[in-house]
Amino acid sequence: MQELFVKGTSLPDAYHKALLALHENNDEVPCPDYNTNQKEASMTFIADYPLKEPIISKFFIGDPRSLEQYRQEMLDGILDFEVERGNWEYTYHQRMEKQIPWIITELRRNPDSRRAVVVIRDETDRDTESPACLQILQFLIRKKALHCKVVFRSNDATKAAFMNAYALVMLQKRIADTLGISVGSYTHRAHSFHVYEKDYDMFDGYIKRLKIGGELAYYFEGDWDEQMEEAKLGIAKMVEELRNRV
Repeated sequence: MQELFVKGTSLPDAYHKALLALHENNDEVPCPDYNTNQKEASMTFIADYPLKEPIISKFFIGDPRSLEQYRQEMLDGILDFEVERGNWEYTYHQRMEKQIPWIITELRRNPDSRRAVVVIRDETDRDTESPACLQILQFLIRKKALHCKVVFRSNDATKAAFMNAYALVMLQKRIADTLGISVGSYTHRAHSFHVYEKDYDMFDGYIKRLKIGGELAYYFEGDWDEQMEEAKLGIAKMVEELRNRV
């Protein structure tokens, strides 16, 4: 199995380098759970400055509203009630929420701690059709900056990886802000970083654009931040309608 490692300055830079590396070094293997094939490698990509502009990759397949909704799902648990109703088996927020306050307490107790680890996987993942892809997060303060390191057992390179990384960087920022320190590097590790066969053409299109070059990311400040802010009212209305649905 291919073992890949790339570094970038910003989040899109690191993500784009990960896509290029996967395209150049992968194994095409069966994916029986979904009755398909996939191009796969183990990938680690690091963004040294994940909040450096421009922040939003143009290969993110959603829009500002969908990214804001995902951020709220991950950080604020706006759809956790779907678990209580039995519609979903879990959310990442549900599994993280009781651990995050301890992370902050631990890092205040000992800024040099190596114990600030959030565990997502639990025993129910052994018996479900949709086990959590995200497994653990670790936060470390080094040189007065909060670094975040995450591990995925499985990560869709074309459709999920950037969105996952963005939301986790926003969590990193929230914790750093609470601690009153700066945001450090973001490290994203996926043991299976893959592209499904149905997305090969999309993947090839990404690679073609990367090789041509040009502007491949959107600025957050003054663009996406304003659009995401405008989307909040619609998201709140949608959540309320779901809550009231019998």
